Amino acid sequence: MTSIFQRALGADFERLHPRIQRRFSVGLDSGEACTGRGVMDRVWHGGGWVRPFLALGGTRHILVPRAGRDIPFTIENVPFRDSFGRETVTFVRTFAFPDGPRRFDATMVFSPERDRVVDYLGTHQHLATDLDLSVDRTGALVIRSGRHRFREGPVDVRVPDLIGGDAHVRESFDVEAGRFRIQVSVTNRRFGPLFGYEGSFTASYTDATAHGVRADLRPVREEVRA
Repeated sequence: MTSIFQRALGADFERLHPRIQRRFSVGLDSGEACTGRGVMDRVWHGGGWVRPFLALGGTRHILVPRAGRDIPFTIENVPFRDSFGRETVTFVRTFAFPDGPRRFDATMVFSPERDRVVDYLGTHQHLATDLDLSVDRTGALVIRSGRHRFREGPVDVRVPDLIGGDAHVRESFDVEAGRFRIQVSVTNRRFGPLFGYEGSFTASYTDATAHGVRADLRPVREEVRA
């Protein structure tokens, strides 16, 4: 078995920088969890009109309704098997703002039917997003979001582009600094920039088999539909 990211990228996985390869090899097969700790140089959001939407999303740990500079940051990537038997990796980001921490939660699985990683956003996995993964010429991992779907009970609808957001993520390794660098932006096709952050962090690895996944990292509700 390989990690969900290796399955999605195929042979291109070997083109990633070796340090990026290890970070995205986290999974049940590797038995490792990864914790990144660093500082986001900038956390930003769009104009005032977007704040109510970010505040609403923040109640379910989707996006972050705050902005600031030099914000301490942690990302926790822990593999586990969910209640449907799928290998799942947490992407729980915590931003330590002066007025209190804010979280941006996601859990990721590989969908054999879609042949790609599916990103469930928030504490209740209400939003499912297809991810397109690629490797740039520097060995950085580039992630672009695809179609968003809202799932709750019998409801299963595509999120209209008018209210959706296109995410672009680039994670690289800075050899001279010895740090990972991350750039994230979420943009609405009509209204423009919604939210983003950029900064750097270092990574440490722990035995996921021995420690398991903390309850607060798992979603409150799990969605079987990918």
